[in-house]
Amino acid sequence: MFSYYGSKSKIVDYYPPPKHKKIIEPFAGSARYSLKYWQNDVLLVDLYEVIVKLWKYLQTASPKDILNLPDSIKGQDIRTLGLSAEEKSLMGFCIGRGNMYPLNFAGYFCNWNDDKKRIANNLYKIKHWTIKQECYTELENIEATWFIDPPYMVGGHIYKHSNIDFTYLAEWCKTRNGQAIVCENTKATWLPFKPMTEMEGAQTRTTEAIWSNLQTNYDAVQTKIF
Repeated sequence: MFSYYGSKSKIVDYYPPPKHKKIIEPFAGSARYSLKYWQNDVLLVDLYEVIVKLWKYLQTASPKDILNLPDSIKGQDIRTLGLSAEEKSLMGFCIGRGNMYPLNFAGYFCNWNDDKKRIANNLYKIKHWTIKQECYTELENIEATWFIDPPYMVGGHIYKHSNIDFTYLAEWCKTRNGQAIVCENTKATWLPFKPMTEMEGAQTRTTEAIWSNLQTNYDAVQTKIF
């Protein structure tokens, strides 16, 4: 629905599909995996209050609510537009693509006027989802597809909630009931991650990696995205 730092929008198709009707994202962010399989019984969980409130706003908003939001003009301060906190968050993430916090001024790649049409057309997908502000450690270990995309060991410190005990998280991931899919890059050492996809960023190239408690197609195959 909205842009967010670490979003899997470019590579979501490379992850294994869910083997269970229930999908749980303990570090939800922009929830691109759940949006791909939106018909499933989805549980989004995040500690970042801004993200949780934004998802809940989108869940109750109508297409008209979104389309009636102001257009964005480059250089305009959206704090002057009389928006609610959640409306400002939505616009702020969309006008500042790839940021971990909502911005107040439109960036170079702002495409908000088209974004709000796309968002309005997709609101129906999330009406049945459950959205909670919790720590991943509080979740009941039910049988599900667990799509686990935490702040990365290297580079994830810029998130608001980035104080991760990776030793604990590794054991937690290993004990999930059902299917566990864990996202990282190849610099991480807290699980035996397998290289998945090279990504060319604005400044650096990274290799996205995956760990799963089930067999995947990435033991010996690596693709590139430019």
